Amino acid sequence: MIPDRAYKISIETKSQGENVHIMISDNGGGIPEIIQFKLFDPFFTTKPVGKGTGLGLSISSQIIAENHNGKLSCSSTIGHGTTFTIVIPISQADALS
Repeated sequence: MIPDRAYKISIETKSQGENVHIMISDNGGGIPEIIQFKLFDPFFTTKPVGKGTGLGLSISSQIIAENHNGKLSCSSTIGHGTTFTIVIPISQADALS
């Protein structure tokens, strides 16, 4: 089946105050709100048993928070796509003090 639209992934970066924002977006089908709340939970997966560990986003969020003093978040609208946003301090020396 050929989709009725071209699917795209875009990456945008910007500095805002003392932080850098990295936004990774798609124009896909979106993620249901009930699942959005679980995305960063360890072992959460929508894949069948044995097909995924559910650790990818959990580990990514942990690394961003603990190693870079930042935050990983997700916003999504059904039918319009999803954006994952990483926010990290510009100066890691200031972030670690």
